Amino acid sequence: MAQVRLTGLTDDEFLWEPVPGCWSLRRRVDAVTPRAFGPGEWVMDLGAADIPASEYGEVARQAASGMSVEKIAEDWSVSVGRVEEVLAHTGEPEPDATPVTTIAWRLGHLHFQFAGGWEWAFGERRRDPKLMVDFTPSASLALERFWADVDRWRESVAGVTDEQLDTVGFSQYPYGSDPDDAFADVLAGTNLEFIHHMAEIAVLRDLWRARAQ
Repeated sequence: MAQVRLTGLTDDEFLWEPVPGCWSLRRRVDAVTPRAFGPGEWVMDLGAADIPASEYGEVARQAASGMSVEKIAEDWSVSVGRVEEVLAHTGEPEPDATPVTTIAWRLGHLHFQFAGGWEWAFGERRRDPKLMVDFTPSASLALERFWADVDRWRESVAGVTDEQLDTVGFSQYPYGSDPDDAFADVLAGTNLEFIHHMAEIAVLRDLWRARAQ
């Protein structure tokens, strides 16, 4: 379904910024965010490190599992004070004011996660996921590379045993809770990430088409 939905994606649409202040892919010399990353000329926008409201529960879970505040802060690349603030929060957190992201950003986000997910579950478990994808402004090239890595992931997952599905730490992906989760939970999270980003991309395609008329 996603492959069909992305048929005909053009370079202009791929990089379209529907509102000011979007996160996208940019040449390294044009990067506007403090942690933009990628191994080549084109990098992916990323803001300052923080703990989003949607992850407050995960921080609480980490603390309940026995992780020290210092280790949690290291895991999220934030200060100890920020972790203490999150742990002390009561009630529902305010929704995050997250930037609008382009199709290029959303696809790039999925791509480095699939590439890194494979590396840290089935590969050598050594390469930084954020340096594994050479981002490109070419929609066709980005899609070709993306689907190849998705196919590799699916083929490897198809060979996983029931025992491996239940194994905590089968994936050692360094960003997030993979080392503390059963692989079945990692797969569920990967599927959710794929579904929600592809839904967002589909909406952006609809908006682009309406804009062009």
